[in-house]
Amino acid sequence: MSKVEVELYKAFLALKSVEECASFLHDLCTPSELNAMGERWRVATLLDQQQLSYREIHAKTGVSLATISRVARFLSQEAYQGYRLILDRRSKAD
Repeated sequence: MSKVEVELYKAFLALKSVEECASFLHDLCTPSELNAMGERWRVATLLDQQQLSYREIHAKTGVSLATISRVARFLSQEAYQGYRLILDRRSKAD
């Protein structure tokens, strides 16, 4: 992990509300980058529910099958497990 990455992650940790996070992300990202991240998060939540096929998720969201497959791989196979961490925390909070 580079020093630049660590500084970015620390910046995220300094945010205290949804509004602060939105302001920071709107400054940091282009609208298309925000949209892409939002789409990937929506796909992760749909995959986690295990009720829809990839094609059904594509039909519901318009997200490409390649992106859906990539999110599924990161959700279940990759070492980072960031999606899983947040999905599990959110389910405990509900």
